[in-house]
Amino acid sequence: MITIDFNRLDLKSGYKILDIGCGEGRHTAKAWEFENTFCVGADMCYKDLVAAKEKIEIHEDFINIYLENYASQWVLCNSDINLLPFAENTFDVIICSEVMEHIHQEQKALEELTRVLKPKGQLALSVPRYLPEKICWKLSKEYCNTEGGHIRIYKKKELLEKVIPLGFKFQGSHYAHSLHTPFWWLKCLMGCPNQSVSNSNFNLINLYHKLLVWDIMKNPFITRFIEKLLNPIIGKSLVLYFIKNGY
Repeated sequence: MITIDFNRLDLKSGYKILDIGCGEGRHTAKAWEFENTFCVGADMCYKDLVAAKEKIEIHEDFINIYLENYASQWVLCNSDINLLPFAENTFDVIICSEVMEHIHQEQKALEELTRVLKPKGQLALSVPRYLPEKICWKLSKEYCNTEGGHIRIYKKKELLEKVIPLGFKFQGSHYAHSLHTPFWWLKCLMGCPNQSVSNSNFNLINLYHKLLVWDIMKNPFITRFIEKLLNPIIGKSLVLYFIKNGY
């Protein structure tokens, strides 16, 4: 499930891209598709990095069937967003998707992203949208009290006021994943927000999950149209795009 709209990023040959908080590598794999890029997926969870490696390798094998001598490269590293192991001005693009809501030292994290991003580099930042997230918190205490879970809810204006003073120009925003919002409301209402679907005893949750998987795998026109229609109203994620000031 891709949250960042890569059409909004000006990706060029030779670019270095950091996907911080990469999880199982969805955005790292997508960034790697762009010719002659060097993509770094970084995350604190070693288990997620192992899963990312397996999935990106499968993705790589698939691409290489159709394209010989594909020039892009990728690498994964175990890293803390508050202490990134990279030199200043290393990356042309940074993707930080669904990460900031987990971070206790949010200012330090944003400063680290600024440090390793080149002047005129691009930052794509996504967080859970305020209203859908607020409803989840109201429906379930467990949703936000799980270890490693969400510790804050951002409003768009608040996030802009944190990023822009660090030396960024705001380029635009959009909302994503409106079809996922009722799924999380349903899980919170049923009292199992952090329980895996495979362990759920609620048929309605299982059926909705099957719908979401089908949508991701098949990408049918009807659900794409419905999601696009609903994103401005109940989109689960807020996605912001910035360019770092520079020479």
